[in-house]
Amino acid sequence: MSDLLQILNTPDFQSKDTLKRQMHKLGLAAGDQLIVHSSLKSIGWVAGGAQAVVEALMEIITPEGTLVMPSQSADNSDPSYWMAPPIPENWHQPTRDHMPAYDPALTNMRGMGKIPECLHRHPATIRSPHPSHSFIAWGRFAAEWMAEHPLEDSFGKTSPLGKMMEHPVKILLIGTGFDSCTALHYAEFVQPAPSRSPQGAAMYVNGVRQWATYHCIDMDSDRFPEIIKDFPGTVTTGTLGQAETQLTDMRPLVEFAVTWLQQNPPTQEPNN
Repeated sequence: MSDLLQILNTPDFQSKDTLKRQMHKLGLAAGDQLIVHSSLKSIGWVAGGAQAVVEALMEIITPEGTLVMPSQSADNSDPSYWMAPPIPENWHQPTRDHMPAYDPALTNMRGMGKIPECLHRHPATIRSPHPSHSFIAWGRFAAEWMAEHPLEDSFGKTSPLGKMMEHPVKILLIGTGFDSCTALHYAEFVQPAPSRSPQGAAMYVNGVRQWATYHCIDMDSDRFPEIIKDFPGTVTTGTLGQAETQLTDMRPLVEFAVTWLQQNPPTQEPNN
């Protein structure tokens, strides 16, 4: 029924070709390095669904470009923090003991959407090794950017985001807001003295499944729209299907966010 409603509410036929024309109009081109956050539902009905969107992005930027998406696996985290839904407290330790180790090919994503899930299935896609905060990438710099992802540096200088900061990467939001912009977590991770909380995940250590503990910087994406409101740079808007899109350069935005967060410290406990 929901598919039928999408069809009825879609004024114009959408396909991979129409999406490519819209992407070109937005300013995407061959050789672009691109990190994408997306909502397939916001695009509306399109022939081929998520596959059409992924193929359109690949064909627009070509293999000379790089397509990156967050592929976080929040299920592989300390169950004491789980709220949606929580589990009984007496299940916490058994969960730590029995959670399967992170596997880049098998571990599911949570809350990332159908488009990243589709990209993950592409045989040339590479997923970074962080058990909870991974990225997936396809294209020119995929292997280089995804090669290492330190456990305690989910989004900092030695993470895939840190490598991406050395290149002219663009951020594309498709039907999502900047509160979903993972790149802005980099600004939190490079603050002088960020607060941290204990965390854990199941992963392979020297080939053996273990529950690894680490300290993760406390993050608060609720503040990201405030940063965008003050950002003096250019954010290009457009549409993809029925979705509103926003496109901006990653490095200027993140560098502005680093300074903004220093000048506007949080006034309350951040959200994990």
